[in-house]
Amino acid sequence: MRGVTDGWTLFIILGLAGVTVLTRCFFFILDRPWSLPAWAHRALHYAPVAALAGVVVPEVVMTNGELVATWQDARLFAAAAGAAVFFWRRSVLATLLVGMAVYLPLHLGLGW
Repeated sequence: MRGVTDGWTLFIILGLAGVTVLTRCFFFILDRPWSLPAWAHRALHYAPVAALAGVVVPEVVMTNGELVATWQDARLFAAAAGAAVFFWRRSVLATLLVGMAVYLPLHLGLGW
């Protein structure tokens, strides 16, 4: 199949490329140093936690768009064990290892 790119498609591609280059080079284009306001700098400390919670929590408590209806779900126990280890040891690696050590036997062994 042989197609010809029309003018609008080419215009959109060039426009998106221009916007991408402009936004990525914005800090190099400025002639003076630029810094974030104090409130924005403080807010950036919470952004990773908020993003992680927004991704992980729905995955743990929902199945097929509905809340988990039973306590026999390996994800609930793994998340609880991982959270407990994190608050105890403050280690992300230990959190992952313990969470998976709880999840895999329950999911594969018991079929939860």
